[in-house]
Amino acid sequence: MTTRTARCCCGALSATAEGEPFVVSLCNCIECQRRTGSPFGVGAYYEADKVSFSGPSSMYERHVEDRWLRFHFCPACGSTVYWQAQNHNGRWGIAVGAFADPHFPRPARSVFERSRHDWLSAPNDIPGFTAGSNSTPSR
Repeated sequence: MTTRTARCCCGALSATAEGEPFVVSLCNCIECQRRTGSPFGVGAYYEADKVSFSGPSSMYERHVEDRWLRFHFCPACGSTVYWQAQNHNGRWGIAVGAFADPHFPRPARSVFERSRHDWLSAPNDIPGFTAGSNSTPSR
């Protein structure tokens, strides 16, 4: 079984995941752009019983429409490593970049393409959605 460990920049906060993710999702929403400082965020979602955490974290909760998201980040370096999303009940999202693995599985979908930067595009075989994964396909 594959074991992967995601870490913050300074290495104090980590998340270890067993097996393959339930889904990998590329998000183009404005809030992920702000959270990551990049034009998108990519998260790997794992079943909660497949993930363990180590190190101190601070938590930021934000609300989107009628649901919450709780982001856990390193209090020393500020890197977001993992989160909970109310619409992914029983799962943890882990920042794919925190795994520092260029061979990590690719996203299965691209969401919130309505706010995707014009100069970015996902491969045509990755489904795109205007908002969440249950919204209208964007391409």
